Amino acid sequence: MTGQAESLRSAARARARMVERLRSQGVRDEKVLAAMMQVPRHQFVEEGLAYSAYDDTALPIGFQQTISQPFVVARMIELLRSGRELGRTLEVGAGCGYQAAVLGLVASEVYAVERIRPLLDRARANLRPLRLPNVRLKHADGTMGLPEAAPFDTIIVAAAAGSVPQALKEQLAPGGRLMIPVGGGGEQRLLLIERQGNLFKESRLEAVRFVPLLTGTE
Repeated sequence: MTGQAESLRSAARARARMVERLRSQGVRDEKVLAAMMQVPRHQFVEEGLAYSAYDDTALPIGFQQTISQPFVVARMIELLRSGRELGRTLEVGAGCGYQAAVLGLVASEVYAVERIRPLLDRARANLRPLRLPNVRLKHADGTMGLPEAAPFDTIIVAAAAGSVPQALKEQLAPGGRLMIPVGGGGEQRLLLIERQGNLFKESRLEAVRFVPLLTGTE
């Protein structure tokens, strides 16, 4: 038990250092920072990578997918929350479940879709110990959104698209916000889309690097 207790304390210290680094990088939303502090990121990566779990870097999670770096997770959620609550939220690309866990502590409802079945199963296993009753996972093609649960106040996409899928825009509630990386391998940028009635205001933000958004399911 002593070794386990020390391991837990070490992980908590690493999370605290991560949160302080996020503050120094300009993340100011205290609710987002508190969620990042609470979610044990090391439990969402392979055991051999746990020592790097709280570094500001993306890490492989298998199936040619990655867990996004902590700053990008915090920054995207902070931008989506700015001046509002997230409300009913759709995450496209659940991956290992980490971002869904953070969202679950910030949003009222989270629907996270993942196109790769074994990865979705892993996300379920990773999320189970956290007991987040407002997080639902589904095996689906994220480019089609999730019509049965729409409309969404917030949509966050964890993969880069060549263009914004029309289905996601259509499933955005009036006043809702959509965050998606757009671009090819050479240059990707975060695109924030705000729905104002039937109009969509677009804002291009900072450069990022994500795996590509693919269609279909596996």
